[in-house]
Amino acid sequence: MDLDVFVAAHRAEWTRLDELLRRRRRLTGAEADELVALYQRTATHLSLVQSSAPDPQLIGRLTQLVAGARSAVTGARKASWRDATRFLAAGFPAALYRTRRWWTTTAVLSLVLAAVVGWWIGTHPEVQSSIAAPDELRELTRPGGQYETYYSSHAATSFAAQVWTNNAQVAAVCLVLGAFLGIPVLWVILQNMLNLGIGIGLMSSVGRLDTFLGLILPHGLLELTAVFVAAGTGLRLGWTVIDPGPRSRRSALAREGRAAIGMAIGLAVVLFVSGAIEGFVTPSGLPPWARIGIGVAAEAAFLVYVFVVGRRAARAGETGDVAESDRSAELPAAA
Repeated sequence: MDLDVFVAAHRAEWTRLDELLRRRRRLTGAEADELVALYQRTATHLSLVQSSAPDPQLIGRLTQLVAGARSAVTGARKASWRDATRFLAAGFPAALYRTRRWWTTTAVLSLVLAAVVGWWIGTHPEVQSSIAAPDELRELTRPGGQYETYYSSHAATSFAAQVWTNNAQVAAVCLVLGAFLGIPVLWVILQNMLNLGIGIGLMSSVGRLDTFLGLILPHGLLELTAVFVAAGTGLRLGWTVIDPGPRSRRSALAREGRAAIGMAIGLAVVLFVSGAIEGFVTPSGLPPWARIGIGVAAEAAFLVYVFVVGRRAARAGETGDVAESDRSAELPAAA
């Protein structure tokens, strides 16, 4: 494309569109129709320039014109409670279902790693001694020791809030840093699984694994699932950098990035539930079977939410992305 010829041919249209935008509140019916037609043509011009003859200055001008015209044509839209309800009822479960292979694989591999680390520590006293001194290990694992008192060391409300904040930060790190080829996500998951494996190993070495699981499972089932979802989504985002598929890399990252932001909001709600369980149920005086039953029920509800509600929403066309009318126009990828 000869850029100078292209600009000379269409400059008058862009100038006219800019003029109509400046007085869009006082347009006649014919002028409003003209604005729509010029908006459509200018959007096409922008696509052509970006794909065939990218010029930063011209792209900036046309992008500003297209954005202004789009706002004038479609009108500004404010988010409402209806948007939030629709997201939780369809968008979020669809995104969970769409990424299920990533986070279920992450969950299986992570739990296998934690189990192997726990077995290794639990069956090798020399490894245990490298973790801490004997007195410190006894203080951790004895009845009424630190592993047990941890969950009742603070008031339930403040403890639940602290847990929720910490877990939400872990999930956000996985989602945000996934674009760095997923490497930070792998590090976060490794740290979490090592901590879990150490707890399993130390408590099993003194015959108190049942006590440890009775404390971990009520909140841990849902909490770890949320972390695995965040990690799997982050890894998917990192893979998109490597292999964007048929879309341009920018377009693919934009779509997956928007879905990841939505996922972060949805997971904050999930982690709020697990934090409440950890703050109020785990340290409660309920028998272990009742506490674990609550955790299993919460996890089962989440899985139904994903594989029943999410599958139905995904088949209906939901992706977890924002509505098409709220997205920037995507450019055709060069063949």
